[in-house]
This record gives sequence, C-alpha cells and structure tokens, in this order.
Amino acid sequence: MAFGLIIIGDEILSGRRSDKHLPKVIELLSARGLSLAWAQYVGDERERITETLRRSFASGDIVFSTGGIGATPDDHTRQCAAAALGVPLELHPEARVLIQERIRDMHSGADPIDLDSPENRHRLNMGTFPRGASIIPNGYNKIPGFSVGDHHFVPGFPVMAWPMIEWVLDTKYAHLHHATPHAEKSLIVFELPESTLTPLMEQIEHDFPGVRVFSLPSVGDATRGGIYARRHIDLGVKGEPEAVAAAFVKLREGVHQLGGDIVEPPVEGAKPGD
Repeated sequence: MAFGLIIIGDEILSGRRSDKHLPKVIELLSARGLSLAWAQYVGDERERITETLRRSFASGDIVFSTGGIGATPDDHTRQCAAAALGVPLELHPEARVLIQERIRDMHSGADPIDLDSPENRHRLNMGTFPRGASIIPNGYNKIPGFSVGDHHFVPGFPVMAWPMIEWVLDTKYAHLHHATPHAEKSLIVFELPESTLTPLMEQIEHDFPGVRVFSLPSVGDATRGGIYARRHIDLGVKGEPEAVAAAFVKLREGVHQLGGDIVEPPVEGAKPGD
C-alpha cells in the first residue's frame, strides 16, 4: 500500500510557518522500512480540501492529513472529510469524554465546572468527526485526532501530530513494517551529461524489472565542499536488494564504458578524509 501526506494550512503556503511535517513523516516511515509515495499542500479553502480528500479516499492509499481539525473558523478538515465521504459529522462518544477530561484538567478555581457553558460546548466541536470514524489518541492534551478507513487526521502542531502518526503506524500497520526489502546504491559521476547517461539508465530498467534508476544532477555545491563542489550527477539504482546489487554492477560498467569519472559517495556520517 502506498503512503501519502496532505499538509493543510494557509500559514504554510504564505510562509508564516515553515513545514516540518514532510521531512518528519519521511523519517518515521523510513525507520519502519516504509516510504512516502506522494505529498500535497492545500490551503484553508473548503472546496479544494474536499476535492483533494475525495481523490485521496478513492486512491486506496494510506494517507496522513495534518492541520485544520480544530474548532476555529479557519479549521475545515473535519467538515471537508465528511463532505468528501458523503456522511454527516457526529460527536464521537470517546472524543466527548476525552475533551471533557481536558476541560476538567484545565479548570482552576473553586467554582464548579459548567460543561454545558457555550464555551465548553463549543470545545466539543473538536470531537465531531465523520460518521464511522475512530479516534487517534493525543498524549499531549487528550484532544484526539480521527481515522476513517486508511485516512488519518492529526493536528498541525508537530508536538502532537508526530507521536499520533507513530501510534497509527505502530498500531494499524505494524504488519507492513520492513515487509518489502529495499536497497539503494549510487555513485557520483563527473564529466558526463544526463543526455549521454539516459540510454544506459533506460537499459538498466529494461534489464532489471522492478529496479528504478535515479539521476540527481548538480551544478556543484561549494558549501558542501569535497567531491560535491564540482559539477556532478548522483546516479544510482533502488529496489529489491539482490536485483539492485546486480543492476549496480551493470550501471558502474556502463558509466566506465561511456568515459565517466566515478567516485563513490561518502558513507553517511563519515568525516572528511575517511
């Protein structure tokens, strides 16, 4: 099953906040032998969010959505998820209990808590989810996220969202962890343009079904120094480990035959000169 990520919020698109979810979700998936197939950013616009969710629900992918599940006027994700599914919003009974627990935790003073006050009744809106949803526990402040099928909705705050995503991965998808062996091998190529390498790349993918070739050209990065300061191409293969090993041999041989200058990329974490 493919994994997707939807990041919702005008503040990301306007630059008021920098997105931290994409690299973190990639990290969380990678630690479990999984990978992200796609990601999409969406502003706080109901029609666009609804259409995005309608497509993703139809995809059959496992999707995480961050942001927009609060109860302020710019939070639309809960309503849009219900609209995309064609179901009503309902107050989830477990969410009601958890939100009221949070209200009690935050109460100060000797006055009794009025759970029926307009303010506290409004807070219960954070527990209205599309009919049929289940909750995602929030260890930070008890206000839950929710899941509908293989779509999982969490807040935009990283301190809440990331542990909730981990909980979903480890609770619902443990059977997928490291289920597909994966390997990646690459080399740094100098003195050859991509146009010269393209036929070799096509031949590798033809000869090794399931292996994907990647090419990442660079004009040179003086800030990284070393081999990366020169114009180069990071050329490699990824896929099933045994097939990758064989394809990499052919890739290296092919680059040599084309007259390319090859350097092995440094081991991650190695010091200069290692």
